[in-house]
Amino acid sequence: MIKFDKLFETLKENGISQYRLYTYYGISRSQIHRLKSNQSVTTHTLDILLNILGEGFTLDDIAEFIPDPMENAG
Repeated sequence: MIKFDKLFETLKENGISQYRLYTYYGISRSQIHRLKSNQSVTTHTLDILLNILGEGFTLDDIAEFIPDPMENAG
């Protein structure tokens, strides 16, 4: 699973609100909702977010990979 909790922490630390994302940067409210719910988003959306944050930010600053538990492994 890819989690986007770090995105909202990073945005807050850099003074970028969700309101600013959809009003000034054109990120749709549905994309913000998908990110908050850790649902799938396109790499295009991730690219836009990293460009909003600026130079020096990477995917590690906005997303975290958590392996799915393996059921019935063995």
